[in-house]
Amino acid sequence: MQISVYGDTLCAQVTATALAQTGHDVYWYVTDMGAWNALEQGAAIYKEPGLRFLLEEQRRSGRLRYRLYEESKRLNDSRVVFLAVQPGKVSLLESIVAHHAAMPAFELAVIQTVCAVGTSERLRDELVDSGSRAELAVMPDMTQAGRAYDTFTRPDCILIGHENEEARVLLCEIMRPYVRTRDTFRHMSLREAEFARLASSGILATRISFMNEMAQLAERVDVDISVIREALAADSRIGSAYLYPGCGFGGPGLSGDVMSLVDTLQGYDAHAGLLEQVLAINERQKEVLFRKFWQYYGGNVVGKRVVIWGASFKPGTHRVENSPALKVIEALWAQGVQVAVHDPLALPELSRWADGRGDLELYKDQYMAAADADALMLFTEWKQYWSPEWARLRGELREPLILDGRNIYDPVFVRSQGFQYKGVGRI
Repeated sequence: MQISVYGDTLCAQVTATALAQTGHDVYWYVTDMGAWNALEQGAAIYKEPGLRFLLEEQRRSGRLRYRLYEESKRLNDSRVVFLAVQPGKVSLLESIVAHHAAMPAFELAVIQTVCAVGTSERLRDELVDSGSRAELAVMPDMTQAGRAYDTFTRPDCILIGHENEEARVLLCEIMRPYVRTRDTFRHMSLREAEFARLASSGILATRISFMNEMAQLAERVDVDISVIREALAADSRIGSAYLYPGCGFGGPGLSGDVMSLVDTLQGYDAHAGLLEQVLAINERQKEVLFRKFWQYYGGNVVGKRVVIWGASFKPGTHRVENSPALKVIEALWAQGVQVAVHDPLALPELSRWADGRGDLELYKDQYMAAADADALMLFTEWKQYWSPEWARLRGELREPLILDGRNIYDPVFVRSQGFQYKGVGRI
């Protein structure tokens, strides 16, 4: 089947690659020239485990072709179109749908882009007004950075919003290779699919911020939040997912979804107090390691040197959007602190972010980055950080202070190695 995928998002990259891998003839249209240049040079737009190899494999097979968005206006007679553009780009969605409405082979538009509730209904109405007999469905982007290919090809569930049987059957057929072991489809209306996507992000963000509030309280009442977390996780009504306190969540997805949900609530004159607090708590939590650093030195931090391990907003990705590390780097700069950073993937992105803002020392070796540092701050729990060479690290640091923003270390063991240890909600 000929399928077109639009967008330069992670969702678009994964969708195009996965659909080509299962035998479809896929045209992938990107809207950003930087993304196009990366693809032309043989790179992937997003660095995800194993994805670059799969992407190149599908391009060599001839089943996946890259195009600039402008080329779609004179080419393209695809039967199905997946729209995975940047969130909120409604005018772009409208333009793509309007273009395909005139194509005789066009049968189905699948909206993956996260948009305000009601957007898909407006696109459906425009499709009907054009005289096209094509249908529209919503399959919200549920990919997770760091494991995007797995979340697309081994989904826990697939939300599908549709209004008729033809759209349901066609979309389920396309996704059939990924659901052979069990039925993971959840069918609902267009509007319900949009809302469900935002609501799921709201719950996850709320759980994270709740645990971060509890971590602050745990420090004050002298209990270990890890013990509390295990007790909560053992309760079948609660479960273990997203109960890990830390230095806050980042990335473009979760934060953006919660803000979109807040806007939706306010747009319908509904009170968004809880979610506004969730976002406020998260922004405060991003600075927790800076506050611990400041307190340790009694505010005398000018001229100190800090090494940061992990700048991406989560392991497995090079992306730094809304990463807690960024906020702390700015706070350290403001206090005259020298900052060195190591990250397995994110250094090029971090360099672009820092350009014009301040000076960063970027290292490819995590131990060289730690040389003569007055504190080590861990923001991203990359696997290579879990079991460092403690003796070597102790020898590199000027002050053996570890500020663990993800609680990946055992405080008792780390202290036995000669370090001062401070986690989040730990004693």
